[in-house]
Amino acid sequence: MRITELDIPGLIVVTPKRFQDTRGFFTELYNSKALEEAGIRDVFVQDNFSLSSKTGTIRGLHFQVPPHSQTKLVRVSRGRILDVAVDLRPSSPTYRRHVSTEISAENGQQIYIPGGFAHGFCTLEPDTEVVYKVSSHYAPGAEAGVLWSDPELGIAWPVSAQDAIVSDKDAKLPLLRDIAGTV
Repeated sequence: MRITELDIPGLIVVTPKRFQDTRGFFTELYNSKALEEAGIRDVFVQDNFSLSSKTGTIRGLHFQVPPHSQTKLVRVSRGRILDVAVDLRPSSPTYRRHVSTEISAENGQQIYIPGGFAHGFCTLEPDTEVVYKVSSHYAPGAEAGVLWSDPELGIAWPVSAQDAIVSDKDAKLPLLRDIAGTV
């Protein structure tokens, strides 16, 4: 397993080793011991799955407020996404900054996103499947988010606002300036 830090401390790309032969490949998707040796000690309590049938589907930017914050370990089982994490930790030197990275079923990479970040993604292929582990159960009263197209964030999404496929719920999320201090 290879661990690579992204530009914001705490955000990590996890690349499990693949053992390939004429049949295909084998990989360990999750190994708590290997992750613990890399400094990731979270206990994941729930697995989530999403299927987005169309390219340009945006989900997010979502998070849960304390004490229900969620750490996530995100992977793609089919297709490709641009994965985005926004630092919402007010005491962080990277507060309000974001990191985006492409992950796919083909590259097998996973993104580790600690609590205190908003998370979202845009599908880059049709019929994209995203699977992610979370460290806290879904808590409807703690659910929150930031508008994906907030100009203050300056996220370079691979789709225009007119062509993005966004749920009504996500289209009504507040701007970052309107949620300051909630994480």
